[in-house]
Amino acid sequence: MSLKAKVVSSGWVIALRAGAALAAAVGVGRFVFTPILPLMQERAGVTAELGAALATSNYLGYMIGAIVMMAVPRWARSALALRISICVLVLSLMAMPATELPEAWIALRGLAGLASAIMFVVAASVIVHTIPKQSHHLVGWSYGGVGAGIAISGAVVLMIAQFGDWREAWFASGVLTAILGAFAWQLVQAEQSEHTSPAHTEPIHRPHRWFVPLVAAYFLEGVGYIIAGTFLVAAIASSASGGLGKLSWIVVGLAAIPSCLGWAWLSKKLAHPTLLTIALLLQAAGIGLAALDLGMAGAVLFGGTFMGITTLALDAGAHLQVPTAVAILSLVYAVGQTAGPILVAPLLSDGFHGPLLIAAVIVALAAVSTALIRIRFPAVHRPASESTFEPVTAETVGAGVNR
Repeated sequence: MSLKAKVVSSGWVIALRAGAALAAAVGVGRFVFTPILPLMQERAGVTAELGAALATSNYLGYMIGAIVMMAVPRWARSALALRISICVLVLSLMAMPATELPEAWIALRGLAGLASAIMFVVAASVIVHTIPKQSHHLVGWSYGGVGAGIAISGAVVLMIAQFGDWREAWFASGVLTAILGAFAWQLVQAEQSEHTSPAHTEPIHRPHRWFVPLVAAYFLEGVGYIIAGTFLVAAIASSASGGLGKLSWIVVGLAAIPSCLGWAWLSKKLAHPTLLTIALLLQAAGIGLAALDLGMAGAVLFGGTFMGITTLALDAGAHLQVPTAVAILSLVYAVGQTAGPILVAPLLSDGFHGPLLIAAVIVALAAVSTALIRIRFPAVHRPASESTFEPVTAETVGAGVNR
């Protein structure tokens, strides 16, 4: 096998392992709570207030994890940090059915959020800095793991609900996370040992000129996205007949899988700010449709954009050569997620339409911010390695990770 073929093959291995890590961390570890919560409300007497507290604890744990990763950037390349986080996440999920103490549930969801953040930053750092530019389509496969995790875990919970209860659902989600985590176990080791080619670009001067509005846009996206992600299923269930509400979360996950591939492909044709603006406007439209009782169309647009926005934003941050861009963006996203439910809590007594409309407006404002980034945004430099393969040393790979 030629060296070029080996790099292409290793790129697939890295992409699939990173996708498994993201599926475990986000698709299951964070979002399986969405389909399990109705079971806990029905069969464990969980109130809306306790459900909100559990969600908030998870968001706070995620925010703390993002802060830790920003404070200790070397952990973004640490196999030990990834593996400990996988173990913590699996145990936190499997421990949920072992108790009925609300305080224990809150602590466990906080631990899950912390572990999810560390896993996300490690996986995203590997994706951004290691997948060869000539194999950029693999980025879409990696981030598509989140959608796959949402769809699979949602389907598992839906099946378990037919014969079991919330306890079996949590245990099954832990088993699923363990399987995904086992596949992602060697992610950082593989990233360090393969011969991949980073982009050799000229330094971008005054990157903060574009990075600051990118951070603002990603914060607003965190606020609007989490409002929709928290109440979309409930809004559809309240306005649709049958099991459409339960199916809607699976639809979100299924829509997210191909969307990541599409946005990654488009990023080779159009500038990041342009694509971010388009994606944010489409997401705002989808959330607005859900507010107007057109929930399934809203679920498709929401699922088709939320991971694409993450893919594009993190890639744009890396392109601007901002140190610890992944951790910084993850942190502001986490802050936005924590603030979102608090912002709309006073409106929930009147239903979900008001909160969803507010979320749509917030996401539209994020689109305004990304539109401003388009002004003289530095073009993506295309290195020679994109057209002609050039092997590099392990030292240059390390330099790419640390750029």
